[in-house]
Amino acid sequence: MTPGKFITLEGIDGAGKSTHLAFIAEHLRATGKQVVVTREPGGTPLGEMLRDMVLSQAMHVETETLMMFASRREHIDKVIVPALEKGLWVISDRFTDATFAYQGGGRGIATERLEILEGWVQGDLQPDLTLLFDVPVAVSRERLAFNMALDRFEQEKQEFFTRVRDAYLLRAAAYPKRIRVIDSSRSIAEIQAELLRVFESMA
Repeated sequence: MTPGKFITLEGIDGAGKSTHLAFIAEHLRATGKQVVVTREPGGTPLGEMLRDMVLSQAMHVETETLMMFASRREHIDKVIVPALEKGLWVISDRFTDATFAYQGGGRGIATERLEILEGWVQGDLQPDLTLLFDVPVAVSRERLAFNMALDRFEQEKQEFFTRVRDAYLLRAAAYPKRIRVIDSSRSIAEIQAELLRVFESMA
């Protein structure tokens, strides 16, 4: 059986990645792919419990980081690897790049520590493709201004998201074959046209 593909969507809060997740899943299904849509933190019953705590309760930054990887370990074991082994395509709203961006860039956890946890929790597993939806921080802040129920991360100051965005772009520069930067300040139609070209190249 041909293994499935693992696709992740990344970006700072307000970058618009969630808007395009359903479009990507629908496109892949229309081309005959079996698709599993999931998210991080979360993706499993235990992961969703950890997600609720991480997004709502204040905690030490190292606790936050370890909870992200704990959720990820369950996610990999219960959802991602079994689906890939069955030949399904997995689309995850965030994965480990988010931890390097938010806990690394945003919170200041050393990259070396994150790399140790990454290797321990996921071994050689990496996405086949990561779509990084990128917008200036001012644009993301403007978009989130209409949301009246912001979580603990979305309530952070602009400086935090500047560090997160910078960390994402550093990851993209370090892994250009895997991470495709999508200019998410454009219209939805322009972005979706680019997404279609990306997936045509994977066919």
